[in-house]
Amino acid sequence: MNKADLIAKVALKSGQTKKAVDETVEALVDVVTTSLKSGEEVKLSGLGTFKVAHRAARVGVNPQTKQKMQIAASKAAVFKVSATLKKAVSGK
Repeated sequence: MNKADLIAKVALKSGQTKKAVDETVEALVDVVTTSLKSGEEVKLSGLGTFKVAHRAARVGVNPQTKQKMQIAASKAAVFKVSATLKKAVSGK
């Protein structure tokens, strides 16, 4: 499912227009992005948690040349699925 499909299904289920749902989804993405940039976690009950993972600097290997190279420290957005959603998907 892509973003357009999600918007269409939410609009159908909620009785709202696609435009209203699109604006809501865009606002959600913006709020989550802003929160993660400021270092906050975003917890959505029944869905999961968005947070920033800190990756330490490390030495990597170029698979083509086999040369070692330094990989800088970085941050990455991660999502951890809630137990409720895991159970729903697994059928337990």
